Amino acid sequence: MTLQTVTTPTHTQNASPTAAPAVPSLFERLGKADGIRALVDDIVAEHMKNPSVSARFLPYAADPARLAKVKEHTCAFLAAGSGGPQAYGGRGMLEAHRGMNISAAEYLAAVDDIITVLRRHSIDEQTQKDVLAIAYALKGDIMHR
Repeated sequence: MTLQTVTTPTHTQNASPTAAPAVPSLFERLGKADGIRALVDDIVAEHMKNPSVSARFLPYAADPARLAKVKEHTCAFLAAGSGGPQAYGGRGMLEAHRGMNISAAEYLAAVDDIITVLRRHSIDEQTQKDVLAIAYALKGDIMHR
């Protein structure tokens, strides 16, 4: 009896006709870098109009360089956290919110603003739920710190 070596192709391009299509990442569903930038711009604008959180955001309006930096960090954080190729090198949520003593009402108002903007940008319901799940997972690092 002889043993025969069997070789199989190393690519799986047409592996199976029943294979499920790849699900787009959250990064892709949010519109990639450009979509996230548009969302962040609108979320910050919404926060500045929201009486529950505007006092925390309006000071940024007087300092455009600081506002741009906050938006840049927020975009990088969201891109990296949603499966994008960008690396995030900024502070974590706990450190970024330390000393701010954010109340539950402020936290919920900010989350409401996020959902409002996602809807305005016609982001699908499942993606909204995924963003909401992330926001709630970070709640402990944001509130009362």
